[in-house]
Amino acid sequence: MWPRLREEGRFHAVLFYAGGLVSVVHIPPPNMDGPRRNLLRWLLGGGFSASLISFLYPAFKFMNPPDIPEASVNEVIAGKVQDLKPNTGKIVKFGSLPVLLVRTTETEWSAFSAVCTHLNCTVQYKEATHQIWCACHNGLYNLNGQVVSGPPPHPLEPYSVHIRGDEVVISRRA
Repeated sequence: MWPRLREEGRFHAVLFYAGGLVSVVHIPPPNMDGPRRNLLRWLLGGGFSASLISFLYPAFKFMNPPDIPEASVNEVIAGKVQDLKPNTGKIVKFGSLPVLLVRTTETEWSAFSAVCTHLNCTVQYKEATHQIWCACHNGLYNLNGQVVSGPPPHPLEPYSVHIRGDEVVISRRA
């Protein structure tokens, strides 16, 4: 018969069978509570914990970016009157949002949010059709901001346009 290992409580017993004699030797488990082992266990555990935190912290910060307050802008100078020819459009930054400025005739101006109401794509003015067009899903708006065709569910948000001297000023509607 070969030696067998058997656990009994906190001790290990080894049974030997040699020439008809059975001997049982009790071997105590190794002492894991020594000061060097505790120090080693503490260092390895601390190193593992520090590594785990150093990997997870940037991931959590990336998934939850800090709040950046939007600058409160009520009007913006879009450029000079002579910069925009009739039947053309121009995208202008209005705070953190784009606004589409359209000059339809010599004296007629209009401005709308340049963010499509379907999937937040940026719209543009098409001179050939005199319409505002969203390239994402071929949505069309008329020059009043109303939906003509395509998937956009709502009209574009209108802005007011004023001429002050030779400057074009876009402002929020009251």
